Amino acid sequence: MVKSKKFSGVILLFIAVSLIIFSQTLFSSPSKETTQNNNENRVKTVPDTREQVYYSFSSVAKEALPIVVQINTVVEQIIPAFRSPFDFFFGNEAPKQGGQKREQPGLGSGVIVKQDGNKVYVLTNNHVAEKAKEIKVKLNDGREFDAKIIGNDSRTDLALIMFETKEKVPVAVLGDSDELEVGDIVLAVGSPYGFESTVTMGIISALGRHALKGIAGFTDYIQTDASINPGNSGGALINMKGEVVGINTWIRTASGGSDGVGFAIPVNNSKKAINEFITTGKITYGWLGVRIEDLSGSSSEDLRKSLGLENKKGAIVFNLFKNSPASKSGLLPGDYIIQIDNENIENAEQLTKIVGRLSPGSNPLFKIIRDKKEITLNVKIEKRADENEIQKNKDLWPGIIVTNLTDEIRKELKTADSVKGVVIASVIPESPAAVAGLKAGDIIQEINDAPTTDIGMFYSSLNKSGSNKKIFQIDRQGSSIMIGLVK
Repeated sequence: MVKSKKFSGVILLFIAVSLIIFSQTLFSSPSKETTQNNNENRVKTVPDTREQVYYSFSSVAKEALPIVVQINTVVEQIIPAFRSPFDFFFGNEAPKQGGQKREQPGLGSGVIVKQDGNKVYVLTNNHVAEKAKEIKVKLNDGREFDAKIIGNDSRTDLALIMFETKEKVPVAVLGDSDELEVGDIVLAVGSPYGFESTVTMGIISALGRHALKGIAGFTDYIQTDASINPGNSGGALINMKGEVVGINTWIRTASGGSDGVGFAIPVNNSKKAINEFITTGKITYGWLGVRIEDLSGSSSEDLRKSLGLENKKGAIVFNLFKNSPASKSGLLPGDYIIQIDNENIENAEQLTKIVGRLSPGSNPLFKIIRDKKEITLNVKIEKRADENEIQKNKDLWPGIIVTNLTDEIRKELKTADSVKGVVIASVIPESPAAVAGLKAGDIIQEINDAPTTDIGMFYSSLNKSGSNKKIFQIDRQGSSIMIGLVK
């Protein structure tokens, strides 16, 4: 009996101890080994220490500051001659000729990109240096030099200036802007409002931004919220390795100062320009010789259906310069370009940039849609002329842009329902079509007796082989007329 009681006590004690151990295991924190395993499997997305949170960019700034310079310029401006206060009332609103010349100071920044013997080359924006009568470069250490323009380009807003010194100067390390990602930390270095050697910090807000109207459009842009102000133009956008990844260029602002929306030219778009400026003084671009557009707007769905382009990205050729590479190689009005050498075309702007990067003399393969079918052809690229020369060239075929005659347009033109055709949306000024008398609002019903009831049929009739003479049957405000064009 005694032994039985002792045995029962032992059992009860064992059960009690087991319950205590189980409860501690159940409600206590994970073991050290389990925690270690969890830490190893955890993907780190935040800093581990306060030191990492309060990380200083001073080491990056020390690398960046010596390679960024302040650029001071003197620009000559013409002040309009005095006008009579009565001129306005007599319609003389334009300023009179013969105004006085005045020198105006200018300010910008630049990046030292190369030293060759005594020659030091500084990359900046074209709008900083283009019109400068005098240029002075001030280094971070206070040294100052006279400089001159070596080469410049308005299409990319880049310029290269040069000064001479026998002393060694720090030269920038150019990074790879293609490696940038949204959210990367960057520093903007320059001379905002004349405060040289200013560093601001932000992140990459977006990549591949397009220029606003009136801003150089032959490049895409990096968007950053690092503070950029007047005087920062031409300065450096720096990554955390101390490498230059962009050239600060313009800001979007309502206040006139930084609103956190700044833009920089990717440095990869500048590398080729540096060498070309040194060797030839300008950038050489490829030229196709077309007027292209995107099919967008309220009528785009109808136009795409007529041309067989549903859900296809690309750019449509509305007009070709005569004797251009496009014309010589067989491109036609109405062709929809969707690919160049395996690079897909997203829109007209991208196509222009791709063609601009092509070397004159190259023979890339174009994939296009014509008459609702995909075809390919090689186009031999030529050297792009000066922009002013291109703008003066009005020898375009056919010199018009047409669209389908919708119910909305029919109502606006007050055209009878019985009238079928395509309507001229615009006529290129001074083009053969304009000289021949074609006008916006004209409804083209036939070309060489072939009907043109939609835009697809219009281009099929226009491009039909045979005679280069095209007779347009036109409805103009209810009157039927015929106008001939020679290709």
